[in-house]
Amino acid sequence: MDALMLSRLQFAAATAFHFIFVPLTLGMSVLIACMETAFVRTGKEVYRKMAKFWGKIFLVNFALGVVTGITLEFQFGTNWAGYSAYVGDIFGSLLAIEATAAFFLESTFIGVWTFGWDRLSPKAHMVTAWLVAGASNLSAVWILIANGFMQQPMGYVMRNGRAELADFMAVITNMFAWHEFMHTILGSFAVAAFFVMGVSAWHLLRKNETDFFKKSFRLGATLAILASLLVAIQGHSHGNHVAEVQPAKLAAMESHWETQKYAPMYLLQIPGQKGNVLEAIPIPGLLSFLAFNDPSAEVVGLNDIPADEHPPVVLTFLAFRGMVGLGTLMILVAGFAWLKRNTIEEYPKFLKILPFLIPVPYIAIELGWIVAEVGRQPWIVYGLMRTSDGVSNVTAAQVSFSLIVMSAIYTLLGICGIWLMMRFAKQGPVEGH
Repeated sequence: MDALMLSRLQFAAATAFHFIFVPLTLGMSVLIACMETAFVRTGKEVYRKMAKFWGKIFLVNFALGVVTGITLEFQFGTNWAGYSAYVGDIFGSLLAIEATAAFFLESTFIGVWTFGWDRLSPKAHMVTAWLVAGASNLSAVWILIANGFMQQPMGYVMRNGRAELADFMAVITNMFAWHEFMHTILGSFAVAAFFVMGVSAWHLLRKNETDFFKKSFRLGATLAILASLLVAIQGHSHGNHVAEVQPAKLAAMESHWETQKYAPMYLLQIPGQKGNVLEAIPIPGLLSFLAFNDPSAEVVGLNDIPADEHPPVVLTFLAFRGMVGLGTLMILVAGFAWLKRNTIEEYPKFLKILPFLIPVPYIAIELGWIVAEVGRQPWIVYGLMRTSDGVSNVTAAQVSFSLIVMSAIYTLLGICGIWLMMRFAKQGPVEGH
């Protein structure tokens, strides 16, 4: 592989690994704030105990998210110097705001929350929990505004061969970014909800701290059904926007080749990079309806887009189908869990399955990022800069070395972090912690 492909692989590996930890941080921070609110409202000690137990797992996960995210910003300088020089005026300012106005606040409030249990009043500590949740999600806002510029650049002017910031409001009100934010946040809530349900199910089967984990399960099930339904509804709206501004990505998601009105969707379809290998059982107008809410709308096919601007069709198609399939499974599981939340102990077979379903929303959210990032290719900034023009002047050997070192360190971190989280999760609530 050449330096370009190795640099893409390195950034993809770092992002995918970092993104294992980010969604749980975002979703769990809100769940913990809800637990503390319940404690303040009812005075029941079990809710305080819940916030402490899930908070310990949250802290380990947060630390891993921070450590694994650091190398991403270094890579913009080491591997993607061309990209940094071209849009650094815009992208750099957004990352700087994220670091100073969101991550700084998040870290500060987490410190206050961690060491303030016996030093702050319950109400003050609850406010701190909500500030942690707000700052965590504010951090996601700025990261996704930066990514939104890569997906749909706006608010810039070309000067001296580089994109310079011209309209800050246009950048931060970019609808692509806000669609991405809503889709990511709702997916993150689902990750946290399935995590809480899975761990609670494991303890309920062993009859450990039954009241504690029944309350945790009910909270997780309620968030799971809300997040799973809303992420599907919002995903449809996000898809409408993609169809409008990134027709090549939509065509790759559906492996749609011929531009046509009443575009069909095939129930049986095998994609290929130069055309479908198999198309069978079409439903006329369904693709047009899903893309534009109009069964007669015209959907652009890949044959009307220059071949050198086609995204990797097979990977984008499979990732999209995988995300939608797992999202449907999440709705079914979350719906059953919510309906049976008050008598869940009467369904031991379901409880046995739930811990194994913890990875499902993780995989779905990773597949979603593959759709977003691979589907944008060959552009690093859509319509402005090709990925091949953004790479640094480095050798394949240099990138190979850093990729191997990074992978080894991340693997070690991942094993240690996940082992620690599993240990805390199996241990259950411990008095005094």
